[in-house]
Amino acid sequence: MTEARRAVVAGWTGFIGRALVDDLTARGYDVVRVGRTGPDARWSDVAAVQRLVDGADLLVNLAGKSVGCRYTDRNRDEILRSRVETNRQLHDAVATSARPPRVWLNASTATIYRYALDRPQTEDDGELGAGFSVDVARSWEHELFAGRLPGTRRVALRMAIVLGGPASDMLARVARLGVGGPQLDGWWFRHRRYRGIGEHPTGGAVPVHRSGGRQKFSWIHVDDVLRAVRFLEEHDDISGPVNLAAPRPVDNRTLMAELRRVTRMPVGVPAPRWLLEPALWVLRNEAELVLKSRWVLPERLTESGFAFRWPTLAPALDDALARPPRPTRIR
Repeated sequence: MTEARRAVVAGWTGFIGRALVDDLTARGYDVVRVGRTGPDARWSDVAAVQRLVDGADLLVNLAGKSVGCRYTDRNRDEILRSRVETNRQLHDAVATSARPPRVWLNASTATIYRYALDRPQTEDDGELGAGFSVDVARSWEHELFAGRLPGTRRVALRMAIVLGGPASDMLARVARLGVGGPQLDGWWFRHRRYRGIGEHPTGGAVPVHRSGGRQKFSWIHVDDVLRAVRFLEEHDDISGPVNLAAPRPVDNRTLMAELRRVTRMPVGVPAPRWLLEPALWVLRNEAELVLKSRWVLPERLTESGFAFRWPTLAPALDDALARPPRPTRIR
């Protein structure tokens, strides 16, 4: 009998983390979990985290306060801190391990790229954006790739909006309320919630792009997130940033039309920004979720032979919204 391979999943209590723990367990891993309350190690117990990382075969870090909130000063600081400090702690654990993990997969976000209507953004030629969300992603990845870890391959999972969790559930609620028409950018009161953050903050003003509902929506089904994790784990030639996004992004008008179809809501009133902002305040979210044009392609995955189970939005939404919702938490 051989000892089961050990996988460390940090920040496991969100819907992606719970699905990943189930998937890794089904694949025969001995899965240990790190979080604010454990159960196998708490972030506050540095020695316990070190013991779990040393000798692990796989390390996956999804830790970070959910961005599904209002960007108050307190939330902004916690969104950044919860990503940077946990990455730094894991980096130290890997660096001091006698037998470090062979691969470290760390969450990141496709929002790191600029607002794009002119061309898609890939890992090799994508242009990074500016402002709060981008600065968080830059800092997140900086801690992941800092220094030398010769025994550990590192991959940043630049995830698009994941279907099957809180983001798609929130969009479905908008459609069910009858305001599932296109979301239209425009003037809004000046605020500083999107200003840059971190050691080298970028951006400042509230961005306004009059895209007429043609802003791009890049997405990925949670099943393909899990399958991509396995693919990246098995392909030793892939490192650095990897876009986790379906190969067929759509625009906002198409997204909302599909949501109306799935929720069987025939009415879809367009939502100009002056209407959208108060609605998202009620939902405790930010307009950036639907107004930023995220046009991201998974070039590194597809060129390496990865085949998406859910490449097209309509069937992916049908499946994702038929699943019971799972909560997201601070991890």
